Formats: sequence, C-alpha cells, structure tokens
Amino acid sequence: MSGRPSPRGELDLSLVLVSLYKGVVQRDTHERAWQHLLHLQPQVRDHVGVVGLQLVVDESEGYAYLRQRPEDDDATTDAPRLVARRQLSFPVSLLLALLRRRLALHDAEGGDVRLVLTREQMVEMVRVFVPESSNDARVVDQVETSIAKVVELGFLRRLPGDDGALEVRRILKSFVDAEWLHDFDARLAAYRDVLAGQETA
Repeated sequence: MSGRPSPRGELDLSLVLVSLYKGVVQRDTHERAWQHLLHLQPQVRDHVGVVGLQLVVDESEGYAYLRQRPEDDDATTDAPRLVARRQLSFPVSLLLALLRRRLALHDAEGGDVRLVLTREQMVEMVRVFVPESSNDARVVDQVETSIAKVVELGFLRRLPGDDGALEVRRILKSFVDAEWLHDFDARLAAYRDVLAGQETA
C-alpha cells in the first residue's frame, strides 16, 4: 500500500484494532495497519477508552501501542487490567538499559536511523558488567536468553540472514525515557553491585 491517505470509506477500523490488541504496530512491519491508524486515531481512542486503555502513537518514530490508563483515572472503577504488568528479570533489565544507552549514543552521532547490533556485540556490552571470574559460557547463554526475551517484548527484531544481526526497535525510547536515562550511571552501578553479589553467593 502506498504511504498516503486512503479514502475515508476504505479505512479499516477492525484491522487497526486487532493489530493493536495483538501488540505494537510498527510503521515498517505493519504498513497497512499503520496507514489506516493514522486516519482513525479518534475512533481508536474512543473504542479502547471504553475498556480502560490509551492509544500511544509516535508518528516521528513510527510506532503505536496500547497501554493501561493511569490508575488514578480508574480509581472509581473495578475494571480488570487488560494490559498486564510485566516483571522483568535482572539480566533482561540490564540488557534493555544497555540497549537504550546505545540507542541514545547512536542518535547523537547521526547517520543511519536504524541501530543494528550482533549477538556478539551485545555479549560484549554485558560482559563489561560481569566480574572477570564469571563463567564465559554461562554469560553467553544468559545474554542469548535475554535477547530472546527482548525480541519477544518487541524491542529487538531479528534481521534476515544468518549473521545474527538484530535491529534495536525505536519504541524502546518510549519505555526507557530521558529521565530514566539521566540516572543511567547510578543504575548501572547498582547492576554491578547485584552481579558482584550473585558471583560471590
């Protein structure tokens, strides 16, 4: 489909809603749903608002998703949550933090809008925070497990080919914001302490 507006009568609200309920809608991987969404935002907001959800759209970065309305807004209702809170493991949190930092540095340097990393590069990113005495095979296995989880969460996308390259999805900026990044050094220091404790336990 071309990148421009469809006539109002051809817009497909069902396509947009189903795509959003299934997960993040990305401009480059959900092209049709994305184009329809751009013209149906008021209708989508009305629809998902009935079930306690908010539509988040970042047109410049090219993604959209649903999130639970802030709890204060739901204070007068007993409606169950449709978007479950996810408790991330420590290794996954660490990898997300490092990817977010790497994305910020990449953006500051300019050039290609896409940040593509290999599995080996991610292992090296994490290895910096692991005590030298750590079992290397265990570190690699742990990073691979974390990468799989981050792919499942939608913050990484495996690229075609057998070189293990993955794209860092820009929606990560929405979940790890500038304020969080400002405290990055302190958070990484905390990560080092946790890892050191795990190693000596």
